[in-house]
Amino acid sequence: MERRTLKRAAGMLLIAMVGGAVTLGMYKIFEDKQSFSADRPGGIPIRQVSYNPSASFNQPDFEAAAEISVHAVVHIKSEFQKKSLVYDDFFEFFNFGGRSQPREYISPYSAMGSGVIVAPDGYIVTNNHVVQEATAITVTLNDKREYKARIIGSDPSSDLALIKIDEKDLPFLSYGNSDEVRLGEWVLAVGNPFNLTSTVTAGIVSAKARNINILGSKGAIESFIQTDAAINPGNSGGALVNTRGELIGINAAIASGTGYYTGYSFAIPVNIVKKVVADFVKFGKIQRAYLGVYYREIDDQFAKDKGFSDLRGVYIDEIVEGGPADQAGIKKGDVIITIDNSPVNGKSELMEVIGQKNPGDKVDVVVHRDGKELTLPVTLVSEDRGQSIAGTDKLIIHGAVFQALTDEERAKLDVDYGFKIVKLDEGKLKNSGIRVGFIVLAIDRKPVTTADDLREALSGRNGGVLIEGVYPNGLRAYYGIGL
Repeated sequence: MERRTLKRAAGMLLIAMVGGAVTLGMYKIFEDKQSFSADRPGGIPIRQVSYNPSASFNQPDFEAAAEISVHAVVHIKSEFQKKSLVYDDFFEFFNFGGRSQPREYISPYSAMGSGVIVAPDGYIVTNNHVVQEATAITVTLNDKREYKARIIGSDPSSDLALIKIDEKDLPFLSYGNSDEVRLGEWVLAVGNPFNLTSTVTAGIVSAKARNINILGSKGAIESFIQTDAAINPGNSGGALVNTRGELIGINAAIASGTGYYTGYSFAIPVNIVKKVVADFVKFGKIQRAYLGVYYREIDDQFAKDKGFSDLRGVYIDEIVEGGPADQAGIKKGDVIITIDNSPVNGKSELMEVIGQKNPGDKVDVVVHRDGKELTLPVTLVSEDRGQSIAGTDKLIIHGAVFQALTDEERAKLDVDYGFKIVKLDEGKLKNSGIRVGFIVLAIDRKPVTTADDLREALSGRNGGVLIEGVYPNGLRAYYGIGL
């Protein structure tokens, strides 16, 4: 009986191994032939294949890519004065149920992560949540050399940070192009899971432009590359590379109900990484470009309600008065199809395209309007400029939406002027502790009586300001923020 059971198990194992070999080699049996059909919605390409009996069963070779990558990926130890809620609440233990799992620290006030050397003189990219609030950062290279690192800049909206060590002639990874990454493409994840240095795992690209709503702000750039390469706690900030050893992403998140890898992981596209690194090195802060639209994604029901025959693009709900889109002639009700030839079918893709641009860049925006396709050149501006929403008395500055007080509100509070915060996204104002409902009365002791006063005080200067105001319940409050 035992012999028959073992024999049957061995047979099943052999079948599984052969099936796996056939699956891995199948793509070589066929030769690609591209054709396009006008009958397909949106001109979607139809991939045709033809049998090639002479093709071999060659499997992808990861050895060269792994050898290049492990020497450019570092171990990061961050120390905190208090337990870092940022580290807990961000990516290490994200799950689709929305709850973070408890973090087990190696010591009460330290956490581990990974980083990628992107320049020979010591510039290292990692996740913001790995180093934010850290009082000390220690970087260990693959050859065990240790260095103290300093933060050059950090960006919560993309969960990226740039740190630096004082060393030269370091091994580094060259940038790839995340726009050219294809579904099904083989990739490697390199990092330090569970404090195990120089760990390499392999998988394929499962999806692109994935938004998992983890960063929690409207201005956040979430357009992750999804893979099934295994990553675990400690991989955050590590490299996602292609088979040529080029950096195509920074690993950041896992989809898990337990806190450990169970199938999918997410990486920040390298084209966003390049933009963030360049801004920190050149300007010391992010130069975020701004299009000036409010939009919504198009689903089947919305398309039926609007009478759209095509589900592509994003629908423009509102136009910011005087903003780049408004000046370029984009209108409420337009549907943006592409920006600079990149398809825009949802928030993730729009944010990824704009997130790679700088204020002053010119982009070609293609929109559908009244059954016609229009190409409109748009010159982007800085997102920190105060802008009014067309058709309203609302103003947007630093992630906050301000609205002038009504006559009834002024009478109730016994004030002659003021601007109330009616919405608050991530930004400098929210970080200062201000809450929705706060009414700004004065900035640096000067009364804020007009929209121009507010715009000039918060977006027309550098340095710190003192904001004075009151909450609807009569509580007076003061906030100091750095601009």
